[in-house]
Parts: sequence; structure tokens; C-alpha cells
Amino acid sequence: MSVSVCLRCSGLRGAVWSALRLRPPAPGSPCAAAGLRLFSAPAPGETRPSIEESTAEYKFVERLIPPSKVRHGAGKVSTGWVPPSPSPPDLPYMIRRSRMHNIPVYTDVTHGNRLITIVRKVEGDIWALEKDVKAFLKDVTGKDLPTQVNEVTMTLKVKGHFDRELKEWLLNKGF
Repeated sequence: MSVSVCLRCSGLRGAVWSALRLRPPAPGSPCAAAGLRLFSAPAPGETRPSIEESTAEYKFVERLIPPSKVRHGAGKVSTGWVPPSPSPPDLPYMIRRSRMHNIPVYTDVTHGNRLITIVRKVEGDIWALEKDVKAFLKDVTGKDLPTQVNEVTMTLKVKGHFDRELKEWLLNKGF
């Protein structure tokens, strides 16, 4: 039984080699024992095609690469987006922009009716940010709002939807 399986395997292997018009590996190579050929290595007597580097067409590639920096002097655009200030504010915390260069303040609804505002991408002293946010929202609403600080994910959650107010406040601070 095992002899017929080996003969079938070798017959199948030969059929695959001839169908794909491949050369079998050299008898002394480590792949020959397993019946494999390393496709990353050229066959004996073959040379690989050379790679030609062309700079003439690079101008077409350049327009596809996104800019590494955001323009700072653009001012407010029609969509309401505002570029970050050229220098970060001198505060114990920093709020990085999202990958689309927006202020990372989001709203969420949990359990069907619980409204939450989330401030993400906080770096530095998150407790100082919480204190400043509480003071700002107390001026806006007139009452102390419950907040939750997560030091692991560096996020701040505030009860209620205050995304517009917090985004405007963070923009005025220079983030």
C-alpha cells in the first residue's frame, strides 16, 4: 500500500513539474529530498531580471503621497475645520489630533439613553485636563457634571453631549 502511494506521489509530482514546465531541483539540494524548489532562488544557469529605477515618473507618485504636515496658516475652512496652532499650548496635558487632523472629541449613547462625551488621545496629566474640563462645563451648564478618567487608555468621559462646546474650547486653547 505504501509503495503504491509513493509511486502515485512521485508520478503526480512529475505530472505537476511537466504541466508547469518547471525544472526539478538539483539532486544534492535540500529541496530535492522533499520534492520542492525554492522559488526565491533562481534556477541554475538562470539570471534574475534587473530592476531599473526611474525618476521620470515619480511626479505621478508624489501626488498620491499625503502631506506629512498640516498647513497652519490656512485659517478656518468652509467645512468648519481649523488647523492646529503652530506651537502647542503650555499646559500639563496635550491632546493630539486624530489621523484625519480633527479634535478627538466624540459622543456616545450607551444603554439606550445614557449620553456620554469622550475626549481621546490625551497625553500628560489627564487629571489636570479633568479639572479644567469640569471648571469649563460648570461655567457652561451651571452644575458639576460627573466625569470618568481612564489612565490606561488616556480618555476622559463626561456625562452628557458636550462635543461642540468641548471642541470649541480645545480649539481656543490651541489644540
